[in-house]
Amino acid sequence: MPGSPHILVVDDEPEIAGLLRRYLASQGYVVSTAEGGAAMRRVMAEADIDLVLLDLGLPGEDGLALMRSLRETSSVAVIVVTGRGDAVDRIVGLEVGADDYVTKPFDVRELAARVRSVLRRTRDKPAESESSAPHDVIRFAGWTLDLDGRRLDSPQGAAVDLTTGEFELLAALVKSAGRVLSRDELLEATRNREAGPFDRTIDVQVGRLRRKIETDPQRPELIKSVRGAGYVLTARVERA
Repeated sequence: MPGSPHILVVDDEPEIAGLLRRYLASQGYVVSTAEGGAAMRRVMAEADIDLVLLDLGLPGEDGLALMRSLRETSSVAVIVVTGRGDAVDRIVGLEVGADDYVTKPFDVRELAARVRSVLRRTRDKPAESESSAPHDVIRFAGWTLDLDGRRLDSPQGAAVDLTTGEFELLAALVKSAGRVLSRDELLEATRNREAGPFDRTIDVQVGRLRRKIETDPQRPELIKSVRGAGYVLTARVERA
């Protein structure tokens, strides 16, 4: 189907890979599968992939190692699919650059909803953003955030590579600068869902974002934590 997002399922279990291929194809996606790292790299070298569904429990090259390798060379959207119920594994997946995660066993409808949410943020951009129309640009503390072009430039003018989740999080904070946003509000803004009782997705993403924009991530001045409430961007913002 021309123009359909291309999803790569990386899972060594044929039953799960087959299930996802059939279901996602029925939803209008182009779907490829790979049983491990070598096959994943071959597919990505031959096709433009919009999103990777990456199992962590792969034989040989571990899924987390693959995730790190992906982030060194690509900004492709990634949803980690893991049978590891430990919160630590989910947090580590987010730490190394995943945009979201789903645990096994999963409901394919929930997974498809996560896929739509991530693709909506990464792929469905306003047509005018690719034209000569002015972009929506916000400046804060010397940083420049192009909301339409999905680009962040440092005070020195260098482009800063952000994952989808990091960009959406920063955009939400910048748009509400000076106002404390709860974790639920940030999850709703960035992932269209509320936080679970032990969901640390936003905390992990904030930590990663601080490492990219704060002078001292251990003593943040731009993104402040408000105990028991959430996070706030303290810098003054102005639209270009």
